[in-house]
Amino acid sequence: MQEQSNSPLLVVYRGSLAGTRWPVTGESTTLGRAKDCDVVLPERQVSRHHARIERDSRGFIIRDLGSKNGTVVNDEIIRERPYRLRDGDEIELGGVLQLGFVAGDATLPLADVLPLDDRLQVDEAARQVRFGREILDPPLSPAQFVLLTLLIHKQGNVVSREEIVRSVWPDAAGGVTDQALDALVYRLRERLAELDADHAYITTVRGHGLRYQARDTSL
Repeated sequence: MQEQSNSPLLVVYRGSLAGTRWPVTGESTTLGRAKDCDVVLPERQVSRHHARIERDSRGFIIRDLGSKNGTVVNDEIIRERPYRLRDGDEIELGGVLQLGFVAGDATLPLADVLPLDDRLQVDEAARQVRFGREILDPPLSPAQFVLLTLLIHKQGNVVSREEIVRSVWPDAAGGVTDQALDALVYRLRERLAELDADHAYITTVRGHGLRYQARDTSL
């Protein structure tokens, strides 16, 4: 499907369709396994009509359609009440498929390549992380990528949890739990370990926040 300028996107980060993206257009977009869904997802754990994204005067919401294995956004289970989507939200369907909600062209990072050390690099324009010649695939979710680049830009300084929440969830208005942030950090560490399991790039400074720790390549 061709992407339309300024249309929000759904990007699959985990599952059999990893790397696939769909523009979110129209008043509603149904996600599920059935062929009549707007976004057809072939995972067995995904219900035939699993969830629906709806446009309203304030933006977009997602609601679960009584799915068997549930819909989760940023580690919050969606049941009877819909969830208002923000740029960078992570959506999990059936416990097996993870998608990112990207709110449009205006949210894309500026074109820039950050040299971290001789092997690990982040390409902000392409939203890619590479280690040597290997590119992290599927790519980081929007929230994971924002967190990583924030820590890198701080050049090894400690970043408080409050600043991380403001950067990753700018519209949350204090509604982000410690558990959601901890889960995001845990997943980012796991993803970076796929490229380099021998070094911990993100360290916790207890009582203060997080810090990016570049690998010392001079040894």
